[in-house]
Amino acid sequence: MPRPELILGDDGLTRCAWGAGDAEYRRYHDEEWGRPQHDPVRLFEKLCLEGFQAGLSWITILRRREAFREVFHGFEPERVAAMTEADVERLLADERIIRHRGKIEAAIGNARATLALDEPLEALLWSFAPDPGGRERPASFADVPAVTAESTAMSTALRSRGYRFVGPTTMYALMQACGMVDDHLTGCFRASEAA
Repeated sequence: MPRPELILGDDGLTRCAWGAGDAEYRRYHDEEWGRPQHDPVRLFEKLCLEGFQAGLSWITILRRREAFREVFHGFEPERVAAMTEADVERLLADERIIRHRGKIEAAIGNARATLALDEPLEALLWSFAPDPGGRERPASFADVPAVTAESTAMSTALRSRGYRFVGPTTMYALMQACGMVDDHLTGCFRASEAA
């Protein structure tokens, strides 16, 4: 039996099935995912966390987000860029986060790459956002792509500037998380709000 695409919650709201079960997922679905994000610190945070998510479920990251914020100094790029090898070793021992040397080092390196940009991170990332009128709202999960031309171009641009863990699939997830695309399914209450 195929999994449901939409679920009616006990609050009377119909939402995308992925955001209906777990309380943290539900809050994220209802309040964050697909909403345009322009704050440079939050954009950098999402860029880092999407990298940490690679190969894992997003709920794994959500449940650790406060710990990530703590150990990465609120994801302020200047403070993350100043982190040292001693910080990397400390984080590798911190069970509250994802202890992956490559991803930890990438977050620090990505902060340094952000500081080296010749334009604000927000301007760079949002320059790849597709025209919202140029695509139809997905009716099912099958209509939601994993990669697009825009996410591939974003990935290429970031890699050329020294960013890591920014592949095209990860960047499409970033675009969804930051509201550059809105993939709430037709019938989801969030899709109705955006109409």
